[in-house]
Amino acid sequence: MSQSQSYCVALQPICNAEMIHVADELLYRSTSLMSSAVIDDELMATARAINAAFYETGLENLCGSGKLFFNAPREWLFKPELLPPYPNQVVVEVLESVKGDPEVIKAIKHVKSLGYQIALDDFELSEDTKPLLEVADIIKLDMLTQHQPETIELYLERGIQLLAEKVEDLTEFERCKAMGFSLFQGYFYAKPSIRSATDVERSGNTHARLEILQELYQDDVDLAKVEQLVMLEPQLVLRLLRMINSAQYKRANTISHLHQAVTLLGIEKLRTLVSTLVLANDNPCKMLLLPKVLTRAAMCQALARNEFRANPDEAFMVGLLSMADLMLGQSFKQICQQLPLSEDTCHALVDRTGKLGNILTLVITFEKAELRSASHKTVDKLNSYYLESRSWAMNMLAGLNA
Repeated sequence: MSQSQSYCVALQPICNAEMIHVADELLYRSTSLMSSAVIDDELMATARAINAAFYETGLENLCGSGKLFFNAPREWLFKPELLPPYPNQVVVEVLESVKGDPEVIKAIKHVKSLGYQIALDDFELSEDTKPLLEVADIIKLDMLTQHQPETIELYLERGIQLLAEKVEDLTEFERCKAMGFSLFQGYFYAKPSIRSATDVERSGNTHARLEILQELYQDDVDLAKVEQLVMLEPQLVLRLLRMINSAQYKRANTISHLHQAVTLLGIEKLRTLVSTLVLANDNPCKMLLLPKVLTRAAMCQALARNEFRANPDEAFMVGLLSMADLMLGQSFKQICQQLPLSEDTCHALVDRTGKLGNILTLVITFEKAELRSASHKTVDKLNSYYLESRSWAMNMLAGLNA
C-alpha cells in the first residue's frame, strides 16, 4: 500500500505567550512511518486532508474562531483555487523544501493578496531561502536545533512573528518567550508534574475536585449537591458561565447564575463540561489539554457504540479520565479508589485491559499514527471518528477562552 493511501489526521494546538489556545496545525501523518510526516504523494495527502477537514467537517467545527495552519505543497502555491476558502482563518505553511525563486515569490504574493497568512515551516536561512522573508508573516523554528540570536533578531526586526516548534518543557517555553517568540507548539503543557504523596494528600483543592467528580458520576446525581460543590470553586463557576453564554450555545436568554446552568444544561452536558473544567482546574497547561481529552473521550464512545459493542458511556469515561493522572497529579490507581467507577473502567485506566482498555489503546495508537498493520478502510474510518469527535469537543468547549 502506498503511504499516501494510509495516513492519520490530527490537530496539534498552538498557543500564545499566555498559554491561550489560539490556533491548530492540521497534521497528516503516514501510519507506516509512525509520527513521521513524510508521505509519498504530498498533493494527494493534502487534498484528502483538506477535503475531510474543511469541506466534510468544517473549519468552525474544528477550530472555532481560531486559525488553522496547514502544509501546502509547492504546487498548491501556484493553484490558489485549491486553497481552503477561509482566508481570514487559514495560515498556509510553505514547506522547508521550497526555495525563494522569483516564480515562487510571485505566487506567494498572490496568495497573500487573497487574504491568507504565510508561515515558513522549519525555516533555515540561506541564500536560496532569504527571498522568502519578504513574504513571510510567521516563521516556525524547530527548537531541537540551534538558532543564532542574530538570525532571530533579523526576523523580529522585519516584523515577522516567530513560532517555536517542539517546545518540550516549561523551561524551554520560558526561554523562547524571552527570545521573542510569541507562538508555541510542542508537548511542554502535557508533561506530568512530579508531586510527592504528601503533596497530594495536603492538596485540599484536589480533594474538592475529586468530590465534585464523585458526585457527578453517581447513578442518581444530586444536582443540588453538585451545585453546592461547584460553587466552592469560583474559577470553575466563571468558566462554566462564560462557556454557556458563548455564541455557540445560541441561547435566547443569558445565563447569569449557576442554578440556571445546572437546570438548562441537563446532566449529561453538565457532567462533561464540569468534569473537564474540574480536571483542568484553570491551569493554563491543563486547559490546553482539554480539546485532546474531550476528543479522545468522544472517539472512545463512538468506537464502543459502533465497532466494539461496549458500553458507550463507560468508554467515554475512560477517555475523559485517560489523562487524569497528569491533570490531577495522582496515579490512576489512586483516582479509581476515590471515584465510583466500574471495575471495567478501572482496569482500562490502570492496566489497559478488557474491551474498554482495548478501545483506549486503539485511540491512543491512532493519535500517535502507529497503526502499522491497519487497513486503508480502518484508517479512513478512524480519521472520520476523530474529526467528528474533534468537532463535538470544540462545540462543547466553545467560549472556553472568553
